[in-house]
Amino acid sequence: MKRILMALLACTLMFGYCDVQAQSKAKSGSKTSKSTSKKGKKGKKQPEKPTVQLTQLPYNSNDCLFAIPLDVDQTYGPTTAPQGGGRLMEVMADKRHPNLPEFEHNSVWYKFTVPYNGKLDIAVTQQNLSDDYDMLVYRYTDQYFSNHIQSNKVLPVAVNMSSIDSSILVKKKAEPVPTTGDAKADLKAKQEAAKQRRAEEELNAAMGTIGMYHEAEDVLLTKASRKRHIRSIDVRKGEVYYILLDNVTPNGQGHSIKVSIYVDAFAVPVTFYDPKIKKNVDVNLTILEKNTNNRVIVRNDKFRGGVVKFVPGYNYTLYAKRDGYFSIFYDFNADRFKQDTLLRMRMNRAERGTIYPLTGLFFEDEYVLMRESDSTLMNYVQIFRNHPDCTFTIKGWVKTYGVDPEHDQLVSLERAKAVKDFFVKNGINEANIKTSGMTPTDIKRAATAAFDTKKANNEEFVSVQLIITSVGAKENP
Repeated sequence: MKRILMALLACTLMFGYCDVQAQSKAKSGSKTSKSTSKKGKKGKKQPEKPTVQLTQLPYNSNDCLFAIPLDVDQTYGPTTAPQGGGRLMEVMADKRHPNLPEFEHNSVWYKFTVPYNGKLDIAVTQQNLSDDYDMLVYRYTDQYFSNHIQSNKVLPVAVNMSSIDSSILVKKKAEPVPTTGDAKADLKAKQEAAKQRRAEEELNAAMGTIGMYHEAEDVLLTKASRKRHIRSIDVRKGEVYYILLDNVTPNGQGHSIKVSIYVDAFAVPVTFYDPKIKKNVDVNLTILEKNTNNRVIVRNDKFRGGVVKFVPGYNYTLYAKRDGYFSIFYDFNADRFKQDTLLRMRMNRAERGTIYPLTGLFFEDEYVLMRESDSTLMNYVQIFRNHPDCTFTIKGWVKTYGVDPEHDQLVSLERAKAVKDFFVKNGINEANIKTSGMTPTDIKRAATAAFDTKKANNEEFVSVQLIITSVGAKENP
């Protein structure tokens, strides 16, 4: 009986201790919760950093046979980190070829076809500057290319094995601009210094962390070097090249890579302008280079504007679209930029009631269209081809003093019919087009405006208007 009482007493004490401990934890937990809540109220909410979407490297891309194809002038990456040297150790240094990696560490292979003659530039931007990337460039030979690399029968045409330069890991502060006491001169000096820094940043972005650049001096960089870029090599249209990137640093990070061909080309600012709001807008843009089998030189679903490289004599196709606007489908030759320094495309709103005045039309015998009008009208033909569900009215106009209203109505209507016939002949559905001429009220207003010589001289005469009456939801791809 004594033993039973002792056991009950022990249990009571144990449960009491557990309850006290649980209460103690609950109290301390509530204090922590209150403290956290107070910090949350006092502290400002930190903005979340945007996450970078990494391009996943295929698991077999560290072997030459499975090299990743690159589009020239298009950035690939940023990528995940290369892992391992692949199933085949294709590149290994030997006594006869010491300027090669001793073996592949964490490698990835790329390949591309040269679209036109020029100098090869390669920009590799590392995600981590402490990573030690090596770069080898090979010119493709034949179907036994990979086997020849393994036996060092095919050697790289360019080698960049420079080691890490610790100075690039330290972000240099901008040097202070000396002052003279002259406020205007000091301000100008600061602006010039800022402009120079921006130019340097743009150049560094174009060159990448390591790579190949047409203004570099060295043709070979070994491990003893601390420079970052080798000199470009001459390449010819149709040649195929392979690039090996090997990260010597274990547990490193990924990179971005951009291949471009340096050539005497037109660097053209391209923008898309909305005349209604008088601002540039972003568009879903694709530009194809027709001379190189419709090679994509721009593909951007939010192109806000930027400089695009066009090769003299080459033909291009531009396709731009944006919700609420008519799509643009435009063919052109780069030689137009011998005179034009800017490609500014007008984005026409696809809204009911929108009026487009046609000013570049020419008539003989008052209402017979002349050939000089074709280029203006073809721009709108391309718009309506991409929007077959769009209906519109063509309204003709004439200059008048109101002397013969019936004649004015007839000529204005015939001008509208002439433009309609042009559209129908070039593939626009006749059922989508209506025509109209000037009304008596239009003629009175036009006559009043004609007597106002100051107003008449300052305004460009519009002989035809396109008036959107409806726009379907679908468009041609």
